[in-house]
Amino acid sequence: MVARWGAKILNNDDTLNRAAVAAIVFDNKDELDALNAIVHPAVGKEMEKRRANPSTDVTILDIPLLVTPTTKSKADIASHYQDLAAIVVVDTEEEIAIDRLVTHRGFTPEQAQARISQQASRETRLAVADFVIENNSTLADLHAQIETCWQWIQTL
Repeated sequence: MVARWGAKILNNDDTLNRAAVAAIVFDNKDELDALNAIVHPAVGKEMEKRRANPSTDVTILDIPLLVTPTTKSKADIASHYQDLAAIVVVDTEEEIAIDRLVTHRGFTPEQAQARISQQASRETRLAVADFVIENNSTLADLHAQIETCWQWIQTL
């Protein structure tokens, strides 16, 4: 990534500045495609490695773009990830998501709305979910739902 975009995508401590990368790729399909071509093969290899040699009985893959705007059904996902036991979706009402992006990530409301509009709809994500964690309330409520989900995962 640095070879393509330079040190401007790094923080002072040489960690990735995600906001800087987002500013480059968000409105530029060619740059987004370049980012995906860099990141996806490496992530795919790591996922395969972890799935082949799990350190526990459960391997959780955190895949932000598992469900995309073009996803039509669970079968679309299964064609890429044949052996997933379940799909967990963390769902948040759009108004709350926008507020959190503004409050915690420094987005303007317009930037937050634009980012959300590029993602799969809530309806699409919920349609493929085997388990839904509602993230509209307090952190304590979220933790309780995560614990419930974890108990469910262990039954799979």
